[in-house]
Amino acid sequence: MNVRASNDRNSAQRAPHGWRDALVAVLAGTLGMLVTAALGLWAAGAAGLPGGAFPRVVAAVVVMAAGGSVGLAGDAGSLVGAQAGLSVLPLSVTLAGALPIAYGFLRPLRHRAVAGGRELAGWAGRVAALWAVVLIVLSLLARHTFTLPAESLTGDRSGDDTGDALGDVLGDTARVGFRADIPLTVVIGLVWLAGVLVLALLVSRRAPLPARLVRFQETVRPAASAMVALLLASVALGVVAGLVVMVVRGHPAQTLAVILLGLPNLVWLALTLGLGASWEGKVQGPFGLPMPQVLDSVLRTPDLSTVNLRTLAAQDGRVWWLLVVTALLVLGAAFLMAVRSPARTRPWQHALHLAVALTLTVLLIGLTAAVSARYGLSLLGIGDLGGGLGGEVSLRPRLWTALGIAFLWGLVTGFLGALAACRVHRHGEIPPETPQGSD
Repeated sequence: MNVRASNDRNSAQRAPHGWRDALVAVLAGTLGMLVTAALGLWAAGAAGLPGGAFPRVVAAVVVMAAGGSVGLAGDAGSLVGAQAGLSVLPLSVTLAGALPIAYGFLRPLRHRAVAGGRELAGWAGRVAALWAVVLIVLSLLARHTFTLPAESLTGDRSGDDTGDALGDVLGDTARVGFRADIPLTVVIGLVWLAGVLVLALLVSRRAPLPARLVRFQETVRPAASAMVALLLASVALGVVAGLVVMVVRGHPAQTLAVILLGLPNLVWLALTLGLGASWEGKVQGPFGLPMPQVLDSVLRTPDLSTVNLRTLAAQDGRVWWLLVVTALLVLGAAFLMAVRSPARTRPWQHALHLAVALTLTVLLIGLTAAVSARYGLSLLGIGDLGGGLGGEVSLRPRLWTALGIAFLWGLVTGFLGALAACRVHRHGEIPPETPQGSD
């Protein structure tokens, strides 16, 4: 017995999760993010940016996808200032990095029943140290200043008194640029990584946990894996829908850009709308975000607009299908959770577990899919010069209402999923014995 215990300890000490495996995981995630961001920006037409800015823009998008901070700034002359703000998470790029990193983190831990807390912390620390280096390098690259001629800002107004006066104020050129905040990016990026690794441990059915946490895996893991399956299934449906739109309606470059940069932003927004949640926002000015025309029509109003199934259906009645698709997806997730849960779990417990999990999922969507972007010019720091020189895009959820709706959906669908799984053999269920003499 002592020899066997010694062999088990030696096997645990030789667990293959050293610096080499950490480097592979981090490089795979970084490469996935860089390739996805580069292809998406290329499809969006950013490859022709002046001054060799394309690689730096790619680095900035990857920094934002990891939760980092990229600030915008500008200078349009001695009297005119440029104000800009951007808060958006390109979730396609985020997903392209999170999945390889999570897989690389879990792979060396396979075939293990239990792992010590120190062991997991040390393994995660190696990944985090290398990820911090990657964030610093990307943040150093994610900075650039564009020089724009004043005519591009005055547009067709040159030749009249207002345009000529504005051109005199602006001077010969205007400068706008972006710069990553390195300390803030590293801190938030490490928090992002911690979330990815913790979620990976929660979702995986085979990853080992510290002995003290093993008792929680039967309640947490089925619900967590069901929610991840729900999110990934919605993204898969979004990819199929995007490819259909690309074939039927054309505009392949724009559609590909949306798929590679912000598809989860749209499909997860649609998921919350299908649940009955409401968002509010507006689109003003000459620019916007890549979004369906029906959503742009609802948001492009003078005041703050409400986005929900009713307002969208006023533009296109087919939007009501979101309710049907969402119901099927959530019911499928509830069934999956029930099948993966121990047989002794009661239906009301399934309902409560899914209600909590779906509420947390909607909270995560609300925090990550919100959008805020603004650009404008002001004279002496006062007001907006207007005339097509500024714009604003914002979209944020009515969070508390959305969380309440998600909790109710979870209760109902969790109970129904448990009833549907009653006929399926589940973990911990003992099959009935065959009566003697029946043969």
